[in-house]
Amino acid sequence: MRIRYKPWARKELEESPFYREHPEEIIGNWRKEFKNPENPFFVELGCGKGGFISQKAVKHPENNYLAIDLVDPMLGLAKRKIEEVYKSENKEINNVILTRFDIERIFLILNENDSVDGIYINFCNPWPRGKHHKKRLTHTKQLENYKKFLKPGAKIYFKTDDNNLFDESLGYFKQAGLKLQKLTRNLEQENDFWENIETEHEKMFNEQGIEIKACILELPNE
Repeated sequence: MRIRYKPWARKELEESPFYREHPEEIIGNWRKEFKNPENPFFVELGCGKGGFISQKAVKHPENNYLAIDLVDPMLGLAKRKIEEVYKSENKEINNVILTRFDIERIFLILNENDSVDGIYINFCNPWPRGKHHKKRLTHTKQLENYKKFLKPGAKIYFKTDDNNLFDESLGYFKQAGLKLQKLTRNLEQENDFWENIETEHEKMFNEQGIEIKACILELPNE
């Protein structure tokens, strides 16, 4: 998603108590960054404007969340969204952290000591051209990187509007040895698929009549 430059974003992020500027320095120690380090730990890959992570984190104070994106303006909007949602619920922001990093190199900021319980991939770039497929956040190459910090039995939650990305991702998941727990090609029609939080993209696609595809994957327990 392209977004206009936000001159205030960098300064607000640097001053925010729930933003981390140098994530590579925290590798292996992310849990210690939270008020309750023993809580389950989840990561959102590509948090965008923060619509998902703000709602998910405020609803689940028993979990810790790390949200990653690469663009300052996007992270600035996510930071403001989190503040808005937590303020509306009269809650302290102590279970969510934002950071800026290239997800293709995520193995430089997370490792097995971080013991991540699950990751969320919401409406990632489909990279439709064949030569760019390895950039997909669901590509086998990326899945192998995630397995370096996901704990045994951890889950991957994935949803997209793109048919080709979804179908080809199912192949990537199988190749990476992930177990398919749930699958739907029309998330809006599912009553009990998961606790769905409608993102900005999802709302737009639903209004256009585009069906949302989703699945839950699980890592082997060994």
